[in-house]
Amino acid sequence: MARGLPKKNKLRGVDKVVAVSSAKGGVGKSTVAVNLALSLAMQQKRVGILDTDIFGPSIPKLLNLSGGVPNVTESNRLIPLSNYGVKAMSMGFLLPNDESPVVWRGLMVMKALQQLLHDVEWDGLDILVLDLPPGTGDVQLTITQQIVVDGAVIVSTPQDIALIDAVKGINMFKKVDVPVLGMVQNMSVFVCPNCNHETHIFGSEGVQRVTDRLGTEVLGSIPLHPKICTLSDAGTPVVVAEPDTANASAYKDIADKVLQKLYI
Repeated sequence: MARGLPKKNKLRGVDKVVAVSSAKGGVGKSTVAVNLALSLAMQQKRVGILDTDIFGPSIPKLLNLSGGVPNVTESNRLIPLSNYGVKAMSMGFLLPNDESPVVWRGLMVMKALQQLLHDVEWDGLDILVLDLPPGTGDVQLTITQQIVVDGAVIVSTPQDIALIDAVKGINMFKKVDVPVLGMVQNMSVFVCPNCNHETHIFGSEGVQRVTDRLGTEVLGSIPLHPKICTLSDAGTPVVVAEPDTANASAYKDIADKVLQKLYI
């Protein structure tokens, strides 16, 4: 406040806010965010997920909510859609269809973000998961300066080219005083379905090296598995479609650690 920064406020109807970020596109962040939210809901928590990627919203597809249109309360607040026990709000719900682009300049983007942040009727959530877009720009800065974010989860593959941006994301959260809960190593290993041979396509210890250097921790590793991809594309995330598999357990273990850190 002494430096003229805006005061952070808690979101109405939300207890804890967790941001899932990668600062790099194409590393599976949205898939991690959705499976994390669903895993938290399986822990008897009231959970929502907010898709803050205005230009490339993924949550409608991942939660099989494409084509859904949110209702509006008498006070003109958006009512989230819901599936698999998780409430969801996304710019994708406000577009004509999945193929409609958002061709906006910055001012319009910020106006839409403000509506998604402050005009949604969450109606009492324990945890809201934010699926952040790639980068460390306006959207990230607006969110972290306006609302209380209780922790950030950074998603990266073990590859150096992805880790470069992941480190920038970690340092951004430190600058805006958001606790970094840890990192998720996505696409960590490919296990051949025929012979069970393990291949580290993107390397093996990249995320561990970064966490050791920056003083955070690895929350868990997610394998590179065809089922995770196909189930996500079908709108039936792996923790819902195959809850007893090793793939689902990897997400659930991460959710356990996130809960422990949020409620210490």
